[in-house]
Amino acid sequence: MHESAMHETVWFERFPALRAIDDAAGQRILRAAQIVRVPAQTTVFESGAVCRNYLLIIDGTVRVQQLAVSGREIVLYRVGPGESCVLTTTCLLAHSRYVAEGISETDVVAAAIPAAAFQDAMETSEGLRRFIFAAYGERLAALLRLLEEIAFERLDARLAKRLLALGSDSPHIAITHQALAVELGSAREVIGRMLKHFAEQGWVTTHRGEIEILNRGALCKLAAEE
Repeated sequence: MHESAMHETVWFERFPALRAIDDAAGQRILRAAQIVRVPAQTTVFESGAVCRNYLLIIDGTVRVQQLAVSGREIVLYRVGPGESCVLTTTCLLAHSRYVAEGISETDVVAAAIPAAAFQDAMETSEGLRRFIFAAYGERLAALLRLLEEIAFERLDARLAKRLLALGSDSPHIAITHQALAVELGSAREVIGRMLKHFAEQGWVTTHRGEIEILNRGALCKLAAEE
């Protein structure tokens, strides 16, 4: 899965802040990065596993999700091009294991910095250390916004918001009730009842494995409600 070190101009386009790292230690560590290619629908990391690399996503998307004791799943966040994984950073900083799993939703290309090199960066490279903490802060803020939504927003408003996001390019959304439930951390039956209500209002229509948005304005109004 690993290839030879990627030339800096290829992945610095996704992470322009890395160009500002001019200390010798930081440049040496960046040169140790390897290209990692992961096919779609592959487990990138799993709960309980040791973190072996700091990944910088160049292309593709990784979905990070957690399984509760009750058996219910929830999507915590996605990591896309130009981003790093907040959970991976946490594991490397705390020398802890993963508490969630990461699945590649598409083919993924990433730059992988080995865990030992990451620890070296934290100790010897001020430039890389600033980059790592800046990226960590951005991703952590996004995760906190998700927790705020779960704690304080109504589920029907969150469902409307998610449908609008998924249907931003087309009113036809290829997704199952179960997949939507995982996205929102709810039960399939609950999501099914809400979609039935949406359909009765004329906002959406549902088919097997697909939802079609009929009234985007009504969903926008609901999504804006607290």
